[in-house]
Amino acid sequence: MKTETIKGFKDFTGEDAIKRAEIKKILIKNFEKYGFDPAETPIVEYEEFVQGENASDEAVSDIFKLEDKGKRKLALRYEFTFQLKRIAKGKKLPFKRYQIGEVFRDEPISANRFRQFVQCDVDVIGSSIKDEAEILSLVSDVTKELGISIVINVNNRKLLNEILDGEKIKNKEQVMREVDKLDKLDEKQIKENLKKLGAEKVLNIFKKPEAFFKKYNSYSEIEELKKTCKAYGVKINFQPSLIRGLSYYNGSIFEVKTKKMKETIIAGGSYMFNNVQSTGISFGLDRLAMIAKIESEKEKYLVISLKQDKESIKLAQQLREKGKSVCIFYGKPSKALEYANSYGFGKVIFVGEKEVKAKKFKVKNMKSGKESLLK
Repeated sequence: MKTETIKGFKDFTGEDAIKRAEIKKILIKNFEKYGFDPAETPIVEYEEFVQGENASDEAVSDIFKLEDKGKRKLALRYEFTFQLKRIAKGKKLPFKRYQIGEVFRDEPISANRFRQFVQCDVDVIGSSIKDEAEILSLVSDVTKELGISIVINVNNRKLLNEILDGEKIKNKEQVMREVDKLDKLDEKQIKENLKKLGAEKVLNIFKKPEAFFKKYNSYSEIEELKKTCKAYGVKINFQPSLIRGLSYYNGSIFEVKTKKMKETIIAGGSYMFNNVQSTGISFGLDRLAMIAKIESEKEKYLVISLKQDKESIKLAQQLREKGKSVCIFYGKPSKALEYANSYGFGKVIFVGEKEVKAKKFKVKNMKSGKESLLK
């Protein structure tokens, strides 16, 4: 029997799991601070619902397909946005929800690309450019708290379409898919691919300075987004070659980069949902966990019972009532200290006959080695 994980899937325990849990807490705190409410949806859906009208998108083509005992064609969710078609139905607008959970892609893996990963999404159904700016302010707040220095790159799908229409480019979707590979493939190779589509000239346009794009009508949306972001104290960087792979985006698109990793850590954009303009962004927990600078604020105590089980339980319960994280160890002190080191307990408390009589307990700080008394 094989017990190792399948390629692209991982176990998380100990410090890794604690760090991920802390990041989730920070995300939830900030999501709720900006007025988003939680939602939960099934991991398994009908295949046709998962695919939607975007079957040609790379992400959709990589879905995990399943079949149940009733021979129904099912699939694992690859993202959360398509499920909004169901859960946002009939909701008063704007509908603001956040969701944190596992998504799945049957795609090639790399050091920072997995087949199961945790997405942390916020979406506004019934949005304007003002909502887009607020979401980017949320991104700024989260990354500051996680100690991650970022660049927020933005572009606009309307602007991209206007540029390609102006150049009389056919097969716009194919051309966009090729341009989207600029940060992944060699430029020479992309130029060759665009040549086959009769669109190699567009590469030079995307290299122009920002002032060049002011002549396009759709650039006004970039200007409005920049102006509103400035009111939040958030700086954004216009990147004309930014595409984002999913074809349903119809307005602003965002990608958040950091020098600590070549892959995108946060991304999203605006899209039409049941004829309602909407916008959203997704935080990749797995990538954030690799680069975030945070330490767990939870103080972990190990109460060591030296044949004083009843008193040890009483003390542990008192500490738990004060919000402390507490475990009880029944056994030899030497084994207890080994255990404390192994699982990162900050403090150990010895509960022996002498301590119980005196109603004073010896507390050892596992980092400094210093000892104190707890009444």
